[in-house]
Amino acid sequence: MTDEDPPGDDATPADETDPVTADDGLERTVDEVLEPAMTDAPLAAIVEKQRAETAIESLRAEGVYDDSRRVREARGRRDAEPADDATRVNGVALPVTEPPTETAVLEVVKQLEPEPRRTDLEDLLADRGWSGAALESVPGSWAVIGSVILVTVPEGCPDEAELGAALLELHGEADSVLADEGIANDGAAGTYREPRTRLIAGDEDTETIHTEHGTRYGLDPATVMFSPGNQAERARMGEVGSADERVFDMFAGIGYFTLPMARAGARVTATEINPTAFRYLLENAVLNDVADRVDAYMTDCRDLADELEADRVVMGYYGSADGAAEGGEGTAHGTRTDEAHDFLDDALAALSPGGVVHYHEATPEARLWERPLERLDAAADAADRTLEILEKRRVKSHSAGVAHVVVDARFE
Repeated sequence: MTDEDPPGDDATPADETDPVTADDGLERTVDEVLEPAMTDAPLAAIVEKQRAETAIESLRAEGVYDDSRRVREARGRRDAEPADDATRVNGVALPVTEPPTETAVLEVVKQLEPEPRRTDLEDLLADRGWSGAALESVPGSWAVIGSVILVTVPEGCPDEAELGAALLELHGEADSVLADEGIANDGAAGTYREPRTRLIAGDEDTETIHTEHGTRYGLDPATVMFSPGNQAERARMGEVGSADERVFDMFAGIGYFTLPMARAGARVTATEINPTAFRYLLENAVLNDVADRVDAYMTDCRDLADELEADRVVMGYYGSADGAAEGGEGTAHGTRTDEAHDFLDDALAALSPGGVVHYHEATPEARLWERPLERLDAAADAADRTLEILEKRRVKSHSAGVAHVVVDARFE
């Protein structure tokens, strides 16, 4: 597997980084190797391909990553003992402005034939012969999840395989491109929020590790949902609360919110009914070294609510839609089932007095913020508790005329 504890839990501290080793087996420090090279060639840091994204995040945090050049394939080398028993690794060359001091790398080298980063997908496809109407079908955005690119293929795309190949050229650290066809809504797949995807380029194995703000998410974007648009909210969940706070994550998935909160010191009870997502949740707790602070259950969250006393409840789920228009609201939002508001009474059963609920909803713009606040008010009345609204936030656009929002609410 490959989105962010710079330099990563598996990284070596800078002062323990393996020295660069010359072909004759003599060990020299990075400074000794690079001192004469600093003025006549740009530099690149060699890392294992599976660590590319984590390393890029760490290099950016150091301020030494060079966005003007492309990531290149490289046959990095780490020498074993003895020196003549060298082994090759599948590596990539990450462009840097100077040798990193905090990010563990295999070696730092001069990049003799650097390639400028081409950020324009249209240019790449034009080089492949696309013109006119074909170029008008080029997508304007896509997501990179670990080593996997997720793209919505526009109608009229003349050759999705070429589109995929161009995206791989644009993102040298990526291995696969998946066409994003949305989230399933029907039956068990809808309940499990399974993504609908197709491989259009690259490796068939799309399991990866995505790193964000130091949190690493192991997943397969072809089998479990991951929304890049929720990145800021995932990061925020790592900043709210205090150490040893008791958290109930009612719809944990692979650990979207559980992991950053546990990494910040919270003790999280996490429930998830999708068996694939639950497996990744368990693995990711270990991957992020927080297994001792995460109690995970593959069960309906309502089965545990009465047994808990939580300081904070996360309700990061807004149900599934049938795709039909909602009566009277003028949107294609559809009739939704099993929305978070259907679980509010259970959330309050688990919430200690004075605790906070993070309530998510897909709300038609015409009823923003009226509908989520009405639902929270109704839940407070039903539980005979007082309500204080702490914060209202837009997470992202959900669909045409519909916003994904979150409301932070304190219940006494």
